[in-house]
This record gives sequence, structure tokens and C-alpha cells, in this order.
Amino acid sequence: MMERSFVMLKPDAVLRRLMGTVLTRFEERGLKLVAVKMMNISEELAKEHYGEHKEKPFFNDLVSYITSAPVLAMVIEGDDCISLIRKMVGATNPKEADLGTIRGDYALDTGRNIIHASDSPASAKREIALFFNDSEINEYALPDESLIYE
Repeated sequence: MMERSFVMLKPDAVLRRLMGTVLTRFEERGLKLVAVKMMNISEELAKEHYGEHKEKPFFNDLVSYITSAPVLAMVIEGDDCISLIRKMVGATNPKEADLGTIRGDYALDTGRNIIHASDSPASAKREIALFFNDSEINEYALPDESLIYE
């Protein structure tokens, strides 16, 4: 079975109309979108999603920001996709992100870094369950998967 990751385009990516550009990068890399949902995150869901930051001084600003406009939540599938997606996303601070990464090319500020991606299989499983029901995740084969994976 292929690995799955949770990826979310944050409000700044949606408002700056970068959704299609970012999705294209994942698809061109051979990754498969198995669930996609545009949504407004409730304060309760935001606090649960970012729970590990609860004691940090930026927590309330983070919750306010992520609930300020729609996000695009996704489940992406591929071989070892969590580490691949993290490399594609780039460093949290856009000033430190390499050019050619999503944040290096599009993000402007650490607090507005346009994208979230799971950092481990355990995080991916938890985050996917927060945002998607099993019935919302699609199983399908790409016609060219044999060209991507051995």
C-alpha cells in the first residue's frame, strides 16, 4: 500500500489563487490526490489540529489565521510521499526555503507560509482522520502508475 499524507493549502494560498499551481506540482511529481475538500475550519478543529502548539505564544494567532478564510484540505498518496512532500514544501520559514520548493517560490512570511504537510506517518494518520471520513477518500489506480513505480 502506498503511503498517505495530509496536506492543506492555507488561507493565503487560497486567497492568492495558488491552489491550481500547487496541485499541479504534486500531480506532475507523480503523486495521487485521493481526497480534496475546500472548507472553512472551525475554531474547535483548528485548536485540535494545532494542539501541539497550544502552549506557544503564537497559538491564538495561528488559530485566528487558519480560520480566517477557506483552506484546501487534501490527502495525497504515493511511495514514501510524506518525506517527498516535505521536501517539495520546503522550510517553514520562507526566507530559509530553497528556491524551487513551494514555500521558496510562493510564501512570503513564516506566519503566512501557504501550506501545511504532515511530518510523519503518525501525524498523517491523525490529521487525515480530523479532516476526512473514510468514505471521502477515493481508491483508484492511475493509468500510468507503472511508469512511476517499479
